[in-house]
Amino acid sequence: MISPQELIERITISADYDDCIVIVNEQSQANLRWANSTLTTNGVITERSVTVIAFVALDGGMASGIITRTDLTMEDLDSIAKEAGAAARAAGKADDAAEIASNLSVGQWASAHEPTSSTIFAAIAPELGDMFKRSRESQIELFGYAQHTHRTTWVGSKGGLRLRWDQPSGRIEMTGKSHQRTRSTWEGVATRDFSNVSIDGIDSAIRKRLDWQSKRIDISGGRYDTVMPSGCVADLFTYLLWSGAARDAHEGRSVFSQRGTSVHKTRVGENLSNQKTNLYSDPNYLGLEASPFFVATSSGPISSVFDNGQKLSNTPWLTKGTLTSLVQTRASAVDTGLSFTPMGENLIMDVDAATGSLEDLVADVDDGLLLTTLWYIREVDPITLLVTGLTRDGVYRVKGGEVIGSVNNFRWNESPVSLLSRMKSVGKTEITQPREWGDYVDRTAMPPVVFENFNMSTISMGT
Repeated sequence: MISPQELIERITISADYDDCIVIVNEQSQANLRWANSTLTTNGVITERSVTVIAFVALDGGMASGIITRTDLTMEDLDSIAKEAGAAARAAGKADDAAEIASNLSVGQWASAHEPTSSTIFAAIAPELGDMFKRSRESQIELFGYAQHTHRTTWVGSKGGLRLRWDQPSGRIEMTGKSHQRTRSTWEGVATRDFSNVSIDGIDSAIRKRLDWQSKRIDISGGRYDTVMPSGCVADLFTYLLWSGAARDAHEGRSVFSQRGTSVHKTRVGENLSNQKTNLYSDPNYLGLEASPFFVATSSGPISSVFDNGQKLSNTPWLTKGTLTSLVQTRASAVDTGLSFTPMGENLIMDVDAATGSLEDLVADVDDGLLLTTLWYIREVDPITLLVTGLTRDGVYRVKGGEVIGSVNNFRWNESPVSLLSRMKSVGKTEITQPREWGDYVDRTAMPPVVFENFNMSTISMGT
Protein backbone atom coordinates (compact mmCIF):
# COMPACT_ATOMS: atom_id res chain seq x y z
CA MET A 1 0.00 0.00 0.00
CA ILE A 2 1.23 3.47 -0.83
CA SER A 3 2.38 5.36 2.26
CA PRO A 4 0.45 8.44 3.41
CA GLN A 5 3.51 10.60 2.88
CA GLU A 6 4.06 9.48 -0.71
CA LEU A 7 0.35 9.78 -1.42
CA ILE A 8 0.39 13.40 -0.27
CA GLU A 9 3.52 14.22 -2.25
CA ARG A 10 2.19 12.76 -5.49
CA ILE A 11 -1.26 14.38 -5.23
CA THR A 12 0.13 17.83 -4.45
CA ILE A 13 2.58 17.55 -7.37
CA SER A 14 -0.37 16.68 -9.65
CA ALA A 15 -2.42 19.66 -8.43
CA ASP A 16 -2.19 22.22 -11.26
CA TYR A 17 -3.86 25.02 -9.29
CA ASP A 18 -3.02 27.57 -6.61
CA ASP A 19 -2.82 25.30 -3.58
CA CYS A 20 -3.83 21.82 -2.52
CA ILE A 21 -4.19 20.34 0.97
CA VAL A 22 -4.30 16.57 1.43
CA ILE A 23 -5.51 15.08 4.72
CA VAL A 24 -4.87 11.41 5.43
CA ASN A 25 -6.43 9.71 8.45
CA GLU A 26 -5.09 6.24 9.13
CA GLN A 27 -6.84 4.41 11.95
CA SER A 28 -6.58 1.08 13.70
CA GLN A 29 -9.13 -0.13 16.23
CA ALA A 30 -9.08 -3.09 18.59
CA ASN A 31 -12.33 -4.42 20.06
CA LEU A 32 -13.58 -6.85 22.66
CA ARG A 33 -17.33 -7.48 22.69
CA TRP A 34 -19.48 -9.51 25.02
CA ALA A 35 -23.11 -10.51 25.56
CA ASN A 36 -24.82 -12.55 28.27
CA SER A 37 -21.59 -12.28 30.29
CA THR A 38 -19.67 -14.15 27.59
CA LEU A 39 -17.02 -12.86 25.21
CA THR A 40 -18.44 -12.97 21.69
CA THR A 41 -15.95 -11.32 19.31
CA ASN A 42 -12.58 -9.65 19.26
CA GLY A 43 -10.29 -8.32 16.58
CA VAL A 44 -8.59 -5.37 14.97
CA ILE A 45 -9.79 -3.32 12.03
CA THR A 46 -7.83 -0.76 10.03
CA GLU A 47 -9.04 1.96 7.71
CA ARG A 48 -7.78 4.96 5.79
CA SER A 49 -9.53 8.05 4.48
CA VAL A 50 -8.05 10.60 2.10
CA THR A 51 -9.41 14.11 1.58
CA VAL A 52 -8.09 16.31 -1.21
CA ILE A 53 -8.91 20.03 -1.01
CA ALA A 54 -8.26 22.14 -4.10
CA PHE A 55 -7.90 25.92 -3.86
CA VAL A 56 -8.40 27.77 -7.15
CA ALA A 57 -8.22 31.54 -7.70
CA LEU A 58 -11.52 32.55 -9.26
CA ASP A 59 -13.42 35.81 -9.89
CA GLY A 60 -11.30 37.92 -7.58
CA GLY A 61 -11.53 35.38 -4.78
CA MET A 62 -10.67 31.79 -3.99
CA ALA A 63 -12.75 28.67 -4.55
CA SER A 64 -12.40 25.36 -2.75
CA GLY A 65 -13.31 21.87 -3.87
CA ILE A 66 -13.27 18.77 -1.68
CA ILE A 67 -13.06 15.09 -2.63
CA THR A 68 -12.87 12.30 -0.03
CA ARG A 69 -12.10 8.63 -0.67
CA THR A 70 -11.71 5.71 1.70
CA ASP A 71 -8.49 4.68 0.02
CA LEU A 72 -6.49 5.30 -3.14
CA THR A 73 -4.19 3.36 -5.43
CA MET A 74 -1.30 4.83 -7.38
CA GLU A 75 -3.53 4.94 -10.45
CA ASP A 76 -6.07 7.16 -8.65
CA LEU A 77 -3.76 9.99 -7.62
CA ASP A 78 -3.78 12.13 -10.74
CA SER A 79 -7.52 11.75 -11.22
CA ILE A 80 -8.47 12.73 -7.66
CA ALA A 81 -6.32 15.87 -7.92
CA LYS A 82 -8.16 16.79 -11.11
CA GLU A 83 -11.57 16.00 -9.57
CA ALA A 84 -10.89 18.31 -6.63
CA GLY A 85 -9.85 21.09 -9.00
CA ALA A 86 -13.00 20.66 -11.07
CA ALA A 87 -15.13 20.70 -7.90
CA ALA A 88 -13.53 23.99 -6.83
CA ARG A 89 -14.17 25.68 -10.19
CA ALA A 90 -17.77 24.46 -10.16
CA ALA A 91 -18.35 25.73 -6.60
CA GLY A 92 -17.47 29.35 -7.32
CA LYS A 93 -15.92 31.87 -4.95
CA ALA A 94 -15.91 30.63 -1.34
CA ASP A 95 -17.54 32.72 1.40
CA ASP A 96 -15.10 31.34 3.97
CA ALA A 97 -11.92 32.16 2.04
CA ALA A 98 -8.88 33.18 4.07
CA GLU A 99 -5.12 33.05 3.66
CA ILE A 100 -3.98 29.44 3.61
CA ALA A 101 -1.26 28.37 6.06
CA SER A 102 2.05 27.35 4.53
CA ASN A 103 5.55 26.17 5.42
CA LEU A 104 4.67 24.67 8.82
CA SER A 105 5.92 21.42 10.32
CA VAL A 106 4.59 19.57 13.38
CA GLY A 107 5.31 16.01 14.49
CA GLN A 108 7.27 13.07 13.11
CA TRP A 109 6.16 13.39 9.50
CA ALA A 110 8.13 10.45 8.06
CA SER A 111 7.14 7.82 10.65
CA ALA A 112 4.54 5.17 9.85
CA HIS A 113 1.26 4.75 11.71
CA GLU A 114 1.73 2.51 14.75
CA PRO A 115 -1.41 0.36 14.90
CA THR A 116 -3.08 -0.62 18.13
CA SER A 117 -3.60 -4.30 18.84
CA SER A 118 -5.53 -6.63 21.14
CA THR A 119 -2.56 -6.63 23.54
CA ILE A 120 -3.88 -3.28 24.80
CA PHE A 121 -6.50 -5.30 26.71
CA ALA A 122 -3.97 -7.60 28.42
CA ALA A 123 -4.28 -5.94 31.82
CA ILE A 124 -8.09 -5.92 31.96
CA ALA A 125 -8.99 -9.16 30.15
CA PRO A 126 -8.48 -11.48 33.17
CA GLU A 127 -10.47 -9.11 35.37
CA LEU A 128 -13.26 -9.04 32.82
CA GLY A 129 -13.31 -12.84 32.84
CA ASP A 130 -13.65 -12.82 36.63
CA MET A 131 -16.46 -10.25 36.41
CA PHE A 132 -18.32 -12.38 33.86
CA LYS A 133 -18.02 -15.42 36.16
CA ARG A 134 -19.33 -13.52 39.19
CA SER A 135 -22.19 -12.05 37.19
CA ARG A 136 -23.38 -15.47 35.99
CA GLU A 137 -23.33 -16.69 39.58
CA SER A 138 -25.48 -13.68 40.53
CA GLN A 139 -27.79 -14.07 37.50
CA ILE A 140 -26.65 -10.74 36.09
CA GLU A 141 -26.28 -10.46 32.34
CA LEU A 142 -23.52 -8.19 31.06
CA PHE A 143 -23.44 -6.63 27.59
CA GLY A 144 -20.89 -4.26 26.17
CA TYR A 145 -17.48 -3.73 24.67
CA ALA A 146 -13.97 -2.44 25.19
CA GLN A 147 -12.53 -0.43 22.34
CA HIS A 148 -9.17 1.16 21.65
CA THR A 149 -8.44 3.39 18.66
CA HIS A 150 -5.20 4.86 17.43
CA ARG A 151 -5.57 7.47 14.70
CA THR A 152 -2.73 9.14 12.85
CA THR A 153 -3.50 12.30 10.88
CA TRP A 154 -1.21 13.77 8.23
CA VAL A 155 -1.92 17.20 6.71
CA GLY A 156 0.26 18.07 3.77
CA SER A 157 0.00 20.81 1.16
CA LYS A 158 1.49 22.18 -2.01
CA GLY A 159 2.34 25.27 0.08
CA GLY A 160 4.55 23.37 2.52
CA LEU A 161 2.29 22.11 5.34
CA ARG A 162 3.76 18.96 6.88
CA LEU A 163 1.68 18.29 9.99
CA ARG A 164 1.22 15.03 11.84
CA TRP A 165 -0.66 14.04 15.00
CA ASP A 166 -1.20 10.67 16.73
CA GLN A 167 -4.33 10.30 18.83
CA PRO A 168 -5.02 7.28 21.09
CA SER A 169 -8.44 6.91 22.67
CA GLY A 170 -10.42 4.14 24.31
CA ARG A 171 -13.49 3.29 26.33
CA ILE A 172 -15.44 0.57 28.07
CA GLU A 173 -19.23 0.57 27.95
CA MET A 174 -21.02 -1.98 30.13
CA THR A 175 -24.75 -2.62 30.53
CA GLY A 176 -25.90 -4.88 33.35
CA LYS A 177 -29.34 -6.53 33.43
CA SER A 178 -30.99 -8.72 36.07
CA HIS A 179 -34.31 -10.22 37.22
CA GLN A 180 -35.41 -11.36 33.76
CA ARG A 181 -34.05 -8.07 32.38
CA THR A 182 -36.55 -5.98 34.34
CA ARG A 183 -33.61 -4.06 35.80
CA SER A 184 -30.92 -2.38 33.71
CA THR A 185 -28.01 -0.03 34.30
CA TRP A 186 -24.96 1.26 32.43
CA GLU A 187 -21.43 2.30 33.23
CA GLY A 188 -18.87 3.85 30.88
CA VAL A 189 -15.21 4.70 31.37
CA ALA A 190 -13.02 6.80 29.06
CA THR A 191 -9.35 5.96 28.75
CA ARG A 192 -6.25 6.38 26.61
CA ASP A 193 -4.56 3.05 27.40
CA PHE A 194 -6.77 1.25 30.01
CA SER A 195 -4.28 1.93 32.80
CA ASN A 196 -6.96 3.97 34.65
CA VAL A 197 -9.75 1.39 34.24
CA SER A 198 -10.98 -0.46 37.33
CA ILE A 199 -13.08 -3.48 36.37
CA ASP A 200 -13.92 -3.99 40.05
CA GLY A 201 -15.17 -0.39 40.14
CA ILE A 202 -17.41 -1.00 37.14
CA ASP A 203 -18.72 -4.22 38.73
CA SER A 204 -19.44 -2.46 42.02
CA ALA A 205 -21.29 0.42 40.34
CA ILE A 206 -23.50 -1.92 38.30
CA ARG A 207 -24.37 -4.11 41.28
CA LYS A 208 -25.19 -1.14 43.51
CA ARG A 209 -27.57 0.37 40.94
CA LEU A 210 -29.27 -2.94 40.21
CA ASP A 211 -29.83 -3.31 43.97
CA TRP A 212 -31.32 0.19 44.11
CA GLN A 213 -33.85 -0.96 41.51
CA SER A 214 -35.25 -3.60 43.87
CA LYS A 215 -37.71 -0.95 45.06
CA ARG A 216 -39.81 0.70 42.35
CA ILE A 217 -41.50 4.05 42.95
CA ASP A 218 -43.71 5.40 40.18
CA ILE A 219 -43.85 9.18 40.01
CA SER A 220 -45.30 11.70 37.59
CA GLY A 221 -43.57 14.11 35.27
CA GLY A 222 -42.59 17.48 36.66
CA ARG A 223 -39.62 19.57 37.72
CA TYR A 224 -37.12 17.94 40.05
CA ASP A 225 -33.74 18.79 41.47
CA THR A 226 -31.68 16.35 39.42
CA VAL A 227 -28.23 14.93 40.05
CA MET A 228 -26.35 14.26 36.83
CA PRO A 229 -23.15 12.22 36.56
CA SER A 230 -20.32 13.84 34.64
CA GLY A 231 -21.13 11.80 31.51
CA CYS A 232 -24.62 13.31 31.30
CA VAL A 233 -23.14 16.78 31.77
CA ALA A 234 -20.74 16.07 28.91
CA ASP A 235 -23.61 15.08 26.61
CA LEU A 236 -25.48 18.32 27.37
CA PHE A 237 -22.59 20.75 27.07
CA THR A 238 -21.00 19.11 24.05
CA TYR A 239 -24.28 19.89 22.31
CA LEU A 240 -24.08 23.47 23.57
CA LEU A 241 -20.63 23.89 21.99
CA TRP A 242 -21.77 22.32 18.71
CA SER A 243 -24.54 24.95 18.65
CA GLY A 244 -22.14 27.81 19.34
CA ALA A 245 -21.38 29.03 15.81
CA ALA A 246 -20.56 32.74 15.99
CA ARG A 247 -21.95 33.49 12.53
CA ASP A 248 -25.34 31.96 13.41
CA ALA A 249 -25.42 34.06 16.58
CA HIS A 250 -24.36 37.21 14.73
CA GLU A 251 -27.14 36.71 12.18
CA GLY A 252 -29.83 36.26 14.86
CA ARG A 253 -30.32 32.51 14.40
CA SER A 254 -29.19 31.00 17.70
CA VAL A 255 -29.56 31.05 21.45
CA PHE A 256 -26.37 33.12 21.54
CA SER A 257 -27.92 35.96 19.52
CA GLN A 258 -28.58 39.20 21.37
CA ARG A 259 -32.27 40.05 21.21
CA GLY A 260 -34.00 43.42 21.01
CA THR A 261 -31.51 45.15 18.73
CA SER A 262 -31.98 46.29 15.16
CA VAL A 263 -28.49 45.07 14.29
CA HIS A 264 -27.85 41.47 15.27
CA LYS A 265 -25.11 40.99 17.81
CA THR A 266 -23.94 38.10 19.96
CA ARG A 267 -24.20 37.50 23.69
CA VAL A 268 -20.42 37.36 24.12
CA GLY A 269 -19.68 39.19 27.37
CA GLU A 270 -22.99 38.22 29.00
CA ASN A 271 -23.08 36.22 32.22
CA LEU A 272 -24.96 32.95 31.66
CA SER A 273 -24.28 30.95 34.83
CA ASN A 274 -25.09 31.28 38.50
CA GLN A 275 -21.75 29.59 39.25
CA LYS A 276 -18.18 30.57 38.34
CA THR A 277 -18.33 28.11 35.48
CA ASN A 278 -15.42 27.67 33.08
CA LEU A 279 -15.91 25.85 29.78
CA TYR A 280 -12.91 25.56 27.50
CA SER A 281 -10.89 23.50 25.03
CA ASP A 282 -7.20 22.93 25.64
CA PRO A 283 -5.00 20.59 23.56
CA ASN A 284 -2.56 20.34 26.49
CA TYR A 285 -5.10 19.29 29.15
CA LEU A 286 -3.56 16.38 31.07
CA GLY A 287 -5.15 13.10 30.01
CA LEU A 288 -7.09 14.68 27.13
CA GLU A 289 -4.17 15.81 24.97
CA ALA A 290 -5.28 16.60 21.43
CA SER A 291 -4.03 17.99 18.13
CA PRO A 292 -2.34 21.41 18.45
CA PHE A 293 -3.41 22.36 14.92
CA PHE A 294 -6.81 22.66 13.27
CA VAL A 295 -7.97 20.01 10.80
CA ALA A 296 -11.10 20.33 8.64
CA THR A 297 -12.27 18.10 5.80
CA SER A 298 -15.33 20.27 5.12
CA SER A 299 -16.60 23.81 5.58
CA GLY A 300 -19.66 24.88 7.55
CA PRO A 301 -20.80 27.16 10.40
CA ILE A 302 -18.09 25.91 12.78
CA SER A 303 -15.26 24.90 10.45
CA SER A 304 -13.46 25.98 7.29
CA VAL A 305 -11.05 24.09 5.06
CA PHE A 306 -9.16 27.38 4.69
CA ASP A 307 -8.25 27.16 8.40
CA ASN A 308 -6.33 23.88 8.14
CA GLY A 309 -3.05 24.13 10.01
CA GLN A 310 -4.06 27.04 12.23
CA LYS A 311 -2.76 26.77 15.78
CA LEU A 312 -5.04 25.47 18.54
CA SER A 313 -4.46 26.59 22.11
CA ASN A 314 -6.46 27.03 25.30
CA THR A 315 -9.75 28.53 24.10
CA PRO A 316 -12.23 29.72 26.75
CA TRP A 317 -15.93 29.46 25.86
CA LEU A 318 -17.17 30.45 29.34
CA THR A 319 -15.03 32.19 31.95
CA LYS A 320 -16.38 32.38 35.50
CA GLY A 321 -19.88 32.06 34.07
CA THR A 322 -19.52 34.68 31.34
CA LEU A 323 -19.75 33.82 27.64
CA THR A 324 -16.22 34.51 26.41
CA SER A 325 -16.15 33.12 22.87
CA LEU A 326 -18.19 31.42 20.19
CA VAL A 327 -16.89 29.01 17.57
CA GLN A 328 -15.31 31.00 14.74
CA THR A 329 -13.67 30.48 11.42
CA ARG A 330 -11.28 33.23 10.36
CA ALA A 331 -13.84 34.38 7.79
CA SER A 332 -16.67 34.57 10.34
CA ALA A 333 -14.36 36.41 12.76
CA VAL A 334 -14.05 39.18 10.19
CA ASP A 335 -17.84 39.39 9.87
CA THR A 336 -18.57 39.36 13.61
CA GLY A 337 -15.63 41.46 14.76
CA LEU A 338 -14.72 38.79 17.32
CA SER A 339 -11.48 36.87 17.73
CA PHE A 340 -10.73 33.74 15.74
CA THR A 341 -11.61 30.90 18.11
CA PRO A 342 -11.70 27.55 16.27
CA MET A 343 -13.32 24.39 17.57
CA GLY A 344 -10.89 22.29 19.60
CA GLU A 345 -10.81 18.51 19.91
CA ASN A 346 -11.63 18.32 23.62
CA LEU A 347 -14.01 20.02 26.03
CA ILE A 348 -13.53 20.69 29.73
CA MET A 349 -15.86 22.21 32.30
CA ASP A 350 -14.94 23.17 35.83
CA VAL A 351 -16.31 25.50 38.48
CA ASP A 352 -14.05 27.57 40.70
CA ALA A 353 -13.56 25.97 44.14
CA ALA A 354 -15.91 23.04 43.36
CA THR A 355 -15.08 19.80 45.18
CA GLY A 356 -16.67 16.49 45.94
CA SER A 357 -17.84 13.39 44.12
CA LEU A 358 -21.18 12.33 42.68
CA GLU A 359 -21.89 10.56 45.97
CA ASP A 360 -21.17 13.77 47.88
CA LEU A 361 -23.69 15.66 45.75
CA VAL A 362 -26.35 13.00 46.33
CA ALA A 363 -25.78 13.20 50.09
CA ASP A 364 -26.70 16.90 50.03
CA VAL A 365 -29.98 16.46 48.10
CA ASP A 366 -33.05 16.54 50.30
CA ASP A 367 -35.57 15.58 47.62
CA GLY A 368 -34.68 14.88 43.99
CA LEU A 369 -33.59 12.44 41.30
CA LEU A 370 -30.32 10.80 40.31
CA LEU A 371 -29.77 9.90 36.64
CA THR A 372 -27.59 7.30 34.97
CA THR A 373 -27.57 8.46 31.33
CA LEU A 374 -29.31 10.69 28.81
CA TRP A 375 -30.39 9.26 25.48
CA TYR A 376 -31.68 10.30 22.06
CA ILE A 377 -30.94 14.00 22.46
CA ARG A 378 -32.50 16.11 19.71
CA GLU A 379 -32.92 19.84 19.15
CA VAL A 380 -36.41 21.35 19.41
CA ASP A 381 -35.77 25.11 19.14
CA PRO A 382 -32.40 26.65 18.13
CA ILE A 383 -33.41 30.10 19.40
CA THR A 384 -33.53 28.85 22.99
CA LEU A 385 -31.43 25.73 22.39
CA LEU A 386 -34.30 23.68 23.77
CA VAL A 387 -33.43 20.02 23.42
CA THR A 388 -35.37 16.89 24.26
CA GLY A 389 -34.32 13.38 25.13
CA LEU A 390 -34.92 10.35 27.30
CA THR A 391 -33.50 8.99 30.53
CA ARG A 392 -32.22 5.44 30.35
CA ASP A 393 -30.90 2.55 32.46
CA GLY A 394 -31.91 3.83 35.85
CA VAL A 395 -33.48 6.94 37.40
CA TYR A 396 -33.35 6.96 41.20
CA ARG A 397 -35.33 8.73 43.91
CA VAL A 398 -33.23 10.62 46.44
CA LYS A 399 -34.67 11.50 49.85
CA GLY A 400 -32.71 12.96 52.73
CA GLY A 401 -29.43 12.42 50.93
CA GLU A 402 -30.03 8.73 50.23
CA VAL A 403 -31.22 6.73 47.24
CA ILE A 404 -34.48 5.04 48.32
CA GLY A 405 -35.38 3.27 45.07
CA SER A 406 -35.78 3.61 41.32
CA VAL A 407 -38.48 5.49 39.44
CA ASN A 408 -39.87 5.33 35.93
CA ASN A 409 -38.01 6.84 32.96
CA PHE A 410 -38.89 10.24 31.51
CA ARG A 411 -38.85 12.30 28.38
CA TRP A 412 -37.19 15.57 29.33
CA ASN A 413 -37.11 19.05 27.75
CA GLU A 414 -34.38 21.49 28.71
CA SER A 415 -31.91 24.04 27.37
CA PRO A 416 -28.26 23.64 28.36
CA VAL A 417 -28.02 27.44 28.35
CA SER A 418 -30.89 27.72 30.82
CA LEU A 419 -29.35 24.97 32.95
CA LEU A 420 -26.20 27.06 33.35
CA SER A 421 -28.25 29.41 35.54
CA ARG A 422 -29.70 26.55 37.61
CA MET A 423 -26.59 24.78 38.87
CA LYS A 424 -27.50 24.10 42.50
CA SER A 425 -24.24 22.35 43.39
CA VAL A 426 -21.21 21.16 41.46
CA GLY A 427 -18.58 18.52 42.10
CA LYS A 428 -14.97 18.02 41.06
CA THR A 429 -14.17 17.77 37.35
CA GLU A 430 -13.16 14.33 36.07
CA ILE A 431 -12.37 12.77 32.70
CA THR A 432 -15.61 11.15 31.65
CA GLN A 433 -17.39 9.08 29.02
CA PRO A 434 -20.51 10.59 27.42
CA ARG A 435 -23.03 8.03 26.25
CA GLU A 436 -25.18 9.78 23.65
CA TRP A 437 -22.25 11.37 21.83
CA GLY A 438 -19.65 8.73 22.69
CA ASP A 439 -19.19 7.72 19.04
CA TYR A 440 -18.22 11.31 18.15
CA VAL A 441 -16.61 12.69 21.31
CA ASP A 442 -13.79 10.92 23.13
CA ARG A 443 -12.07 13.66 25.11
CA THR A 444 -14.24 15.37 27.74
CA ALA A 445 -13.79 16.29 31.40
CA MET A 446 -16.84 17.45 33.36
CA PRO A 447 -18.08 17.66 36.95
CA PRO A 448 -21.20 15.99 38.32
CA VAL A 449 -23.90 18.64 38.80
CA VAL A 450 -27.20 19.07 40.62
CA PHE A 451 -29.53 21.06 38.37
CA GLU A 452 -32.46 22.81 40.02
CA ASN A 453 -35.98 22.15 38.68
CA PHE A 454 -34.94 19.98 35.74
CA ASN A 455 -37.97 19.46 33.49
CA MET A 456 -39.00 15.80 33.32
CA SER A 457 -41.87 16.61 30.97
CA THR A 458 -43.57 13.22 30.59
CA ILE A 459 -43.23 9.60 31.63
CA SER A 460 -41.36 7.26 29.26
CA MET A 461 -42.06 3.52 29.25
CA GLY A 462 -38.54 2.41 28.26
CA THR A 463 -35.96 0.85 30.56
